[in-house]
Amino acid sequence: MAGNRTFTMIKPSAMATGHAGDILAMMEKAGFRLIAMRLVHLSRHQAGIFYAEHSAKGFYEELTRFMSSGPIIAAILEKDNAVAEFRKLIGATDPAKADPGTVRSLYGKSITENAVHGSDADSTAEREGAFFFSQLDRV
Repeated sequence: MAGNRTFTMIKPSAMATGHAGDILAMMEKAGFRLIAMRLVHLSRHQAGIFYAEHSAKGFYEELTRFMSSGPIIAAILEKDNAVAEFRKLIGATDPAKADPGTVRSLYGKSITENAVHGSDADSTAEREGAFFFSQLDRV
């Protein structure tokens, strides 16, 4: 996936408020092509495995509880310089600090409930995509 692919999730809060279609439309309008997409309701165990790198951090329990609170859409997107371009589209992690017109500024509620996840590097995108599209059913 190096260079032209990234991974995203539309989080439970954006799903619950009916913004998934709007967010997907923003991705497509920005030139991203959907390569793979999956609707899934993570168990707390699965969310814990996905976010294992944060297990020692104070927000881990809240994050895994939130990410297992409702369905999400996981997707692999394609575009030149995908990771960096997608990070621009979604905006800062804190919706209050995200540039106007970004996904998080429009649909995020808080740092945790910020509407979408976006990979922060090519290697992360590859690992996260593999979790949802080849490993998830085994955990």
